[in-house]
Amino acid sequence: MKTKTHHHNANGYASESSGSNSPSPPPSPRRQYSSFNHSRRRVRSKCQSTLAGGIIFRRKLRYLLVLPLLYVSGLLMCVGPFSALVGLSSPPGSVYRSRETFQRLWPDIQFDNSTAIQLSSVWGHKPQRRLKEQKPCPNSTAQQQQESLGSVGYLIVEANGGLNQQRSAICNAVAVAGLLNAILVIPRFEFHNVWRDPSKFGDIYDEDHFIAALDGYVKVVKELPESLMERYDNNITNIHSLRVQAWASVGYYMGEVYPVLMRLGVIRIAPFANRLAMNVPPHIQHLRCLVNYEALRFSSPISALAKKLVNRMIEKSSRTGGKYVSVHLRFEEDMVAFSCCLYGGGEAEKIEMDSIREKGWRLKFKQKGRVILPGLNRIQGKCPLTPLEVGLMLRGMGFDNNTSIYLASGKIYQAEKHLAPLLKMFPYLHTKESLASSEELAPFEGYSSRLAALDYTVCLFSEIFVTTQGGNFPHFLMGHRRFLYGGHAKTIKPDKRKLVLLLQDKDTSWKGFKDEMQAMLAESDRKGSIVPRVKKFNRKSSVYTYPFPECRCLQKPQNTGIGSNMHL
Repeated sequence: MKTKTHHHNANGYASESSGSNSPSPPPSPRRQYSSFNHSRRRVRSKCQSTLAGGIIFRRKLRYLLVLPLLYVSGLLMCVGPFSALVGLSSPPGSVYRSRETFQRLWPDIQFDNSTAIQLSSVWGHKPQRRLKEQKPCPNSTAQQQQESLGSVGYLIVEANGGLNQQRSAICNAVAVAGLLNAILVIPRFEFHNVWRDPSKFGDIYDEDHFIAALDGYVKVVKELPESLMERYDNNITNIHSLRVQAWASVGYYMGEVYPVLMRLGVIRIAPFANRLAMNVPPHIQHLRCLVNYEALRFSSPISALAKKLVNRMIEKSSRTGGKYVSVHLRFEEDMVAFSCCLYGGGEAEKIEMDSIREKGWRLKFKQKGRVILPGLNRIQGKCPLTPLEVGLMLRGMGFDNNTSIYLASGKIYQAEKHLAPLLKMFPYLHTKESLASSEELAPFEGYSSRLAALDYTVCLFSEIFVTTQGGNFPHFLMGHRRFLYGGHAKTIKPDKRKLVLLLQDKDTSWKGFKDEMQAMLAESDRKGSIVPRVKKFNRKSSVYTYPFPECRCLQKPQNTGIGSNMHL
């Protein structure tokens, strides 16, 4: 008979092992070994008790180790009114004290006579690995052969969000159309109560160039045929709308979307933000590259004014050889409110931000379990940098007051208060409003995406681009700059976690601060030239931010001038 014996493994859990099937030996006389067996049973019982006790002790010890961590987390989460109430000091970096730091360091900044950094020599880091030899792009023959078999139907998408979220949707729409062998209708833009821009595709991009650039790859039409529109009572919203999951795979489209397109002949996907996975076959990825770097050209009114703004920035940067720094500043009122950060305005600022959040996002920030923790957001580097903080960082990196700066931004929150210190540090500060006349800007007023397109172009051709907050604008711009400038993003991406610690520390000296900022600049130089060895194909390492090697075949001979590139 098979017997089973129980053992305890190293983790204290019981395990079973099977004994032999051979007959058992005859039992020994009980009297002779009874005391021994009884002792063995007691020892085994004690061992089991000890092991069980060990398990319980280890579990208790685990809780004892976790409790202090929870306590420390609780202290971090108590940043703000409660911590002041109970007399706890705020954790380092959790409180906005940048204004006080600036006032303390300003005399040292003024009398700092060290040599200023040369804009032409900021970027010296060479790529860690060389790009492979440029290969020809996939030709459109295979796609033309597929089209000759007849397109399956029409694809309509509705792009939402701001300028660059829409750009992402357009690239993905072409990729999906290529995947499904569908005819793409020029994408429609959804009106949003945050951006409040009613612009259509043709207001922002050159439609005819878009269609021509994709000829042979994906067929694009401006509108559906009349016969098809009549079937839906000339109302495009009557067309069957599919709700596609976010980051949908190629398999999902072929298995779930393609059969519907085959059956109906036309489908509408709304919304269409982030509705295609980053990991797609090479010929589909090439379509994304083709759209982003060749097919999408700003409309004539935008391109014409953008070129003027770039030329005017070059003229106003004669002190630095025509080179300038561009800063994407995300310090508009709605961005400050959305970030749930505070900037030293006390209770009045808190009430104001609560009101803006309620107006713009209704109950989003009042959902059950949602807690607003400004101090923790700041420690984690989630707060937008103020103009003052950007100025301190750049002066610390070695840019002097002769540097021309272009500020890409919407209406800055409490502009007079927050811009004054930046102007003290960098008097040659420019915006699209200061570079263009009111008559030139009049056709763009009230259209946030068109204004953003002007900022995008001026930032694209700057020698140094500074990003201060995440989002689609810097991700697309960094990728576009890598595409134009031989693989280097030429972008300063500050370590905000480190920065907030330095700006709150009352003992920070100007020399110490400069050392840290110059190290931060060197790190931006190093990271700007990185080509990921293995792409994870997520949003942060997409072809929009890291265009090589996937988009390399489209790259033209390096030309950092504005001439032939200004149509971008």
